[in-house]
Amino acid sequence: MHTLVVTAHPDRDSLTARIARQLQGALQPGVTEVLDLAADGFDPRFGSADRDAYRGTGHVPADVLRQQHRLDDVDHLVLVFPVYWWSMPALLKGWIDRVFINGWAFDIDPAGGTRRNLGRLTVHLLPVAGDAAGTYERHGYEQALRTQIEHGIVDYCGAQRGATAFVYESERDDADARRGIVDDAVARVADAVLGTEPRP
Repeated sequence: MHTLVVTAHPDRDSLTARIARQLQGALQPGVTEVLDLAADGFDPRFGSADRDAYRGTGHVPADVLRQQHRLDDVDHLVLVFPVYWWSMPALLKGWIDRVFINGWAFDIDPAGGTRRNLGRLTVHLLPVAGDAAGTYERHGYEQALRTQIEHGIVDYCGAQRGATAFVYESERDDADARRGIVDDAVARVADAVLGTEPRP
């Protein structure tokens, strides 16, 4: 069982990056890889070559093919990202825009409808949020974020929904309290990946 943890943050020492490494340590050694899109230099811009590939009139760009081949061997995908303007960073969104395309993540068949190709993959979310859980609940931010990613991306590609564990109040001054929130979120996702009972 292979797991890919994908993160998108320009600072390698950020809380987001540390959470990704902590999750990697909590999972099975040797079968969990962390892909840091910023460090990797992935270009998130959906250009004309991407459009041609999406429409089936051109070749899939080499950097996108590498990402798709990497995902072909993955059972669990975990997206660890800071919440920017109630969504994922542009770098991570661009990775999804360019990689999860027609002909790989799904197929558009005018006669038979959409075929969803990622049924073998389980996708987990670990968003790192600055505000409190109450703020997200009161304004519907959590539901909006979950709808756009879980339903709009995961379901559309036929993948399985895994755990979604928010790290709220990520910028709080109380380091011990923040550590407890992080540990709980990492444990919830790790338990879901490993198929163990949720921790109390």
